[in-house]
This record gives sequence, C-alpha cells and structure tokens, in this order.
Amino acid sequence: MARTIHTPDASSHGYSLAVVIFWLASGAFAIGAGEFAAMSLLPYFAHEFHASETVAGHAISAYALGVVVGAPLIAVFTSRLPRKYVLLVLMAVFGLGNFVTAMSSSMLMMDLARFVTGLPHGAFFGIAMLFAADIAGPGRRAHAVSHVIMGLAIANVVGVPVVNYIGQELGWRVGFALVGALACLSVVMVARTAPYKGPHPDAHPLAELHALRNRDVLLTLAMGAIGFGGMFAVYSYFSSAFLATTDEPAWGVSVILMLFGVGSVLGNYVAGIVSGGRLLKSAAGFQILLGLAGGFYAVSIGNVVLMAAALFVIGLSGGLLVPLQTRLMDVAGNAQTLAAALNHAAFNMANAIGPWLAGLALAAGYGWHATGLVGVVLAVCGMLIWGTMVWSDRQRPALAAHT
Repeated sequence: MARTIHTPDASSHGYSLAVVIFWLASGAFAIGAGEFAAMSLLPYFAHEFHASETVAGHAISAYALGVVVGAPLIAVFTSRLPRKYVLLVLMAVFGLGNFVTAMSSSMLMMDLARFVTGLPHGAFFGIAMLFAADIAGPGRRAHAVSHVIMGLAIANVVGVPVVNYIGQELGWRVGFALVGALACLSVVMVARTAPYKGPHPDAHPLAELHALRNRDVLLTLAMGAIGFGGMFAVYSYFSSAFLATTDEPAWGVSVILMLFGVGSVLGNYVAGIVSGGRLLKSAAGFQILLGLAGGFYAVSIGNVVLMAAALFVIGLSGGLLVPLQTRLMDVAGNAQTLAAALNHAAFNMANAIGPWLAGLALAAGYGWHATGLVGVVLAVCGMLIWGTMVWSDRQRPALAAHT
C-alpha cells in the first residue's frame, strides 16, 4: 500500500518511513473495509435479525453518526497529546467495535456497536495524515499523505469484495471479525514501527474550534455532507437490490463492488490531476457526475450490466473528496487538524443522510430505483450549496483567484 519513500531523517532516527506509512495505510484499509463492507453485508444481518432493509440500514447510519460525533471531539481534545499514542488508541477502539459487532445479538446491540466503531474513524484519518506528513518532513508530505489515503482506496478494490465474499460463505459475523483482526494487527505494527513524536507545539484546542465559525469551512463541509449522500443512498442498498431484482449468483455482488472500488481509485487519481487551481470547477464536475450516475442507476435496476456500469461511474464520482479536502486546507487557517477530521465527518454525515432518505423511500413503497433518485435529489442540493460557495468567493476576489 505504500511505495518506498527515502528520507535521511527517517533512517537517522532508526525507523523506516516506508514501513510506518504502510502500517498507517493498513489501518486506513481496515477502516475502509469495515465501513463499506457493512453496507454490502446488510441483507445478511437483516435476515438473521428478522429486520427490514430499512431498519437494518440504521446500523449504517449509526456508524456514520459515530464518525460525525467523534471526529471533531477527538481531534480537539487530543490535539495536545502525542499523535502516535492517539492513533494506537483510536485503532484499538475501532477493532474492538468490530468484534462487538460480530457478537451482536440484536439490531439494537449492533446499532450501538456500529456507533462506537465509528467514533475513531474521522479522527484517525485526520491525525494519521498529519503524523505521516510530520515524520516525512518538508518536500515529502504530499507523498506520505497520499499513501495513507491510498489504503482507503485499495480497501474498496480488494478489502470490501473479500470481506463481502467471506461474509457470504462463512457468515456476516466472520466478515466483521476479520476487519477487527486487521485493526489489531495495525495497532501492533504501528506501535512497533512508528517513532515517538511529542505533542505538536502549535496545537491549541480553542484555535481549532475557530474553524466552526468559518463560513467557507462550513459551506465546504455542507457540500460534502449533502452532495455526497447520493453515493451512499445507492451503495448501502445495492446488495439488497441486486439480490432482489436479478437472478445472478450472490458472488456477483462482490465483483460489482470491486468495479466500484476501481472507479473510486481512478476517480481520486483523475481528481488529483484536474483539480489543480480549479477546485470549485472540479467539485462541480464530480457532483454533476454523481447526480447523472444516480439517475442512470435508477433506470438500470434489474439489468446486471447496467447496474455494474452505474456503480463504476458512482465510484468515479468519489473524486469529489479531493477538491473538497484541498479547499478545506486552503480555508481552514490554523485549524488544520480539526478541518482534516471534519472532512471525514462530513462524508460520513452523507453516509447517514443518504441511506436514511433512501430507506424512507423504500419504506414508502417506491421500489429499488428510488435509491438512485434520492441520489439525484441530493446531488442537486449539493450544487445549490456549490452555488453559494461560488457567490461567497466572489465577495473576496483574492480567494476566488485560487478556485
């Protein structure tokens, strides 16, 4: 997951930067596999607990709400603690949460377990990226950060389909237990390989909280929370829709989820190239693509080839993460730690909003195609927020020059 990065500082301090980044990326891989695999395993735990897809979808929303709650609180209140030890605790909690999920005896217990499991998600990514940039040193920060995030992207290509397949063959509980084991392995290896770094000298909880009063930060987060919801509205119920509307074998779900993962990796790569100094234009392009893909998915229900194509394009639209994350770095000022964590919180708010609205549409009897239509509506709302962002930037010509 991590390409070798040579730095004099790393070797002189007795650790390999490439190895540290690899295990940080492994933690990101475990989180990505756990988050998205939960959606693909939904029909299986729904069946065991005799719950409808709508009720079972509350477990997905509970995880997302855990991310939303945990990301800002943990980022602020741990800003003065050594980042290595914070990362170890966060990954340990994530692993424990997955083991408890695997042992759940009811939907209520599972919802609570998923909420706790989601708490460390956003803070882990935010702190891991800053930790990686810190130990990489000037000139190599971007490489280190990109390699940590690549763990999340690879999880969609490899981790999610594998966990989904194992869940089908051995039971959904084994799938969650496997994610917990991966998290524990990451804890052990980060503890053994990562260097000690004391508290960041410039970290200050109150300064971080100032980001919550920044209009540009809030608008960027809002676009991610609303506009990105369409991806999760479709993805969360895809497995159920596939099994209910086609006669294809269940392993077809894993194959199509792998296509989604490939689309996600490609979308992030393309976003890194096309965004550059045109962040808002890039964000609009990916948001429009997500809306069109949602509409395409709505009319493809029951056709395996078209559903696969729609999921691939929805994965491509995940490139929206890149321009929004970069814009947050531009507008967050001194609140970089909180902003990095809040970005993942925003996208997990989308993970709560999308499935919730799609679940309401399904409960109302509108059919599986309604999940795609929910995606279209959320994309339109995202573009309305985008328009507000453009208007806001035009009030400040200096900032508009960078968008």
